[in-house]
Amino acid sequence: MTAVEEKDLPGGSGKETPLDLVGVGVGPFNLSLAALAHGVPGLRTAFYEQRSAFRWHPGLMIEGTTLQVPFLADLVTLADPSSPWSFLRYLREEGRLFPFYVAERFHIERAEYDAYCRWVSERLPGLFFGHQVDAVRWDPERALFEVDFTQVDAGGEAEALGRTYARNLVLGIGTAPRVPEPLRPLAEAPAVPVVHSAEYLAHRERLLAAGHVTVVGSGQSGAEVFLDLLRRRPAGREGLHWLTRSPAFAPMEYSKLGLEHFTPDYTRYFHGLPERVRDRLVPEQWQLHKAVDQGTLAAVHDELYRRTVGGGWPDAVLTPGVSVRTAGRLGTTRLELHLVHEDQGERSRLTTDAVVLATGYEERSPAGMLAALDPYVRRDSAERPRVDERHRLVLDPSVSGSVFVQNAARHALGVGEPDLGLAAHRSAVIVNALAGEEVYPLPRRSAFTSFGLRPAPVGADLRECAP
Repeated sequence: MTAVEEKDLPGGSGKETPLDLVGVGVGPFNLSLAALAHGVPGLRTAFYEQRSAFRWHPGLMIEGTTLQVPFLADLVTLADPSSPWSFLRYLREEGRLFPFYVAERFHIERAEYDAYCRWVSERLPGLFFGHQVDAVRWDPERALFEVDFTQVDAGGEAEALGRTYARNLVLGIGTAPRVPEPLRPLAEAPAVPVVHSAEYLAHRERLLAAGHVTVVGSGQSGAEVFLDLLRRRPAGREGLHWLTRSPAFAPMEYSKLGLEHFTPDYTRYFHGLPERVRDRLVPEQWQLHKAVDQGTLAAVHDELYRRTVGGGWPDAVLTPGVSVRTAGRLGTTRLELHLVHEDQGERSRLTTDAVVLATGYEERSPAGMLAALDPYVRRDSAERPRVDERHRLVLDPSVSGSVFVQNAARHALGVGEPDLGLAAHRSAVIVNALAGEEVYPLPRRSAFTSFGLRPAPVGADLRECAP
């Protein structure tokens, strides 16, 4: 590995020519921001991603699964329908626009969304894959962020070190699979078949070979994994158990007025609430973001019912209201889960050969990378970073640059924070803030629902964080 000057490494910038924005991570949200920023004259950006290419939930590309948002929730359309980076433009460039028109699909398959994002990532300038950001510092003398990164090869081995300078940062490092504490030791043991749903496809053949499989978690991923296993296992010998601590295998709130919780209006309303109220609301709204698409639930029931034709019931058990207290190995090949039923207050044991954890995701901590910035970050009573209405970390006034965050502030901005439908709007808010003007006109109203007795303020002075 060699150390090189900033100007010699792709993506580097010298102190004399700092970038306006450096992005850390290239998932859908930062890819959206990069696409909208690309159309702004004079705005200089670079986005770094440690992976060698764009990949979006590869372990959950189960055949036939669709997005839970319409195709209009692509990277750019809800902020700029004329953008060259829209999903419809992708279809036209690929020669598939008329087949899509005839197909009449409002919700596209997950694999197609991934292919669209890869199409954008392979053509959009300013994206640097194979670049791992190691540390970020604030230089008060130059009023710039110093960003140290490592260029890595396809195998993750370091090849060169670099540094770039920027007036502003945006963090889009995504989320990490959440593994419940009782199952963590088993999930970390390579010989034990306990896998998170994020890695499902990589382990599907192994799971299908197991005599009995338990799926833990009742969100969309849990339902899709259970349905896929059910369809692929022989009738009468399904050997499946699906359990969740939620009170029911409940459908996602998908009424049109319910979906207005995923609008900029609700985000502004939520941000203006007291911290204690926000903390109460997020878990209460679980059916907005942790439940299951009604079509998937119907497909599960249809498959189970089909297997009763001719008499008998499938060897599949679905149990809500159950938590896993502890877990351990039983002999050399089996697992034992210790369960408690919340309503009955009863405990039992479940013996199984494999476990799939559809237990969701948690915000990935940037603590190591941002260690030098920690003294500048203002926190709430729960020691979480405070985030303003423009998706910026609230920093000490001595820091004139902004640190924007993507999908890392549900506690401050509500259940819509990880929703793809708000990606383009959030990116437009950030671009407007960087440019100091309304490059992308944003709607002053986006919902028929009035979420409070007084309207939430719409925006602040765009010049606050202009580069």
